[in-house]
Amino acid sequence: MSDRAPALELFKLNKTYPTPKGPAVIVKDFSINLKRGEFVTLIGHSGCGKSTVLSMVAGLTGITDGGIILDGRETTESGPDRGMVFQSPCLLPWMSAFDNVMLGVNQVYYTASATERKELAEYYLSVVGLGDAMHKYPAELSQGMRQRVGIARAFALQPKMLLLDEPFGMLDSLTKIELQQVLLDLWRRNKLTTLMVTHDVDEAIYLSDRVIMMTNGPEATLGEILEVDFPRPRQREMVINDPLFQAYRNHLVSYLTERAHLRNEPRTFNKENLLTFSGSPAEAQDEHQTAAA
Repeated sequence: MSDRAPALELFKLNKTYPTPKGPAVIVKDFSINLKRGEFVTLIGHSGCGKSTVLSMVAGLTGITDGGIILDGRETTESGPDRGMVFQSPCLLPWMSAFDNVMLGVNQVYYTASATERKELAEYYLSVVGLGDAMHKYPAELSQGMRQRVGIARAFALQPKMLLLDEPFGMLDSLTKIELQQVLLDLWRRNKLTTLMVTHDVDEAIYLSDRVIMMTNGPEATLGEILEVDFPRPRQREMVINDPLFQAYRNHLVSYLTERAHLRNEPRTFNKENLLTFSGSPAEAQDEHQTAAA
């Protein structure tokens, strides 16, 4: 595969569920490409289909129509080439943190020696800060520590792609900030192509290369794309104090409050064209309507 080829291609994804009142179309004609090593976030209102898209990419939910191409191959089923981190880490309570990570490692790397598998699990648990707690059981761990196990478990599979479903949504603010940095450090070392779902605007900007905005449901689809132009590695204080951070934030908030119901031709915003208007919702909407005309 060429390095220029997309790592992930979503082509006109559709998801429809049957209901007594007829088919319910959750996602319609949703298309995006992710470059190799890119960190992309999906954002939108509750019920717009963000997690449905992520679940289809993971192979946990079947697609009604369209296609998913991962690393040049069409895929419809789940597999170890995609590491998943859920909002709740879903650890097996009768297993230690180490054994929860080893469960996946043993299945994926069954041809490796027992020592190699053990070292792989220990490495990722240590990297996420659980070197002294890896043999504790989930009941003995805080919510943040359990989520660290979930992150270690996903990375230990050494997948082609990382999928994150609101991974910090259940954490307090300080723990969230801490684990965002843990995730970024791991992502930078591994350069995994990453697709994340979040409701947190600030989180989306800080972590992402691009933020994909989805329209409201039903029949949710691609709304707008925001390219985030902060250099990596990122320092939180430097990012949030940059005037561009507030411009990005204003744009995302104005989309969610003023334009998420629109079905205009998808448009990409970056540092240059974002700053050509004041960022007020009215002006942004006028510009979109002009572009669509």
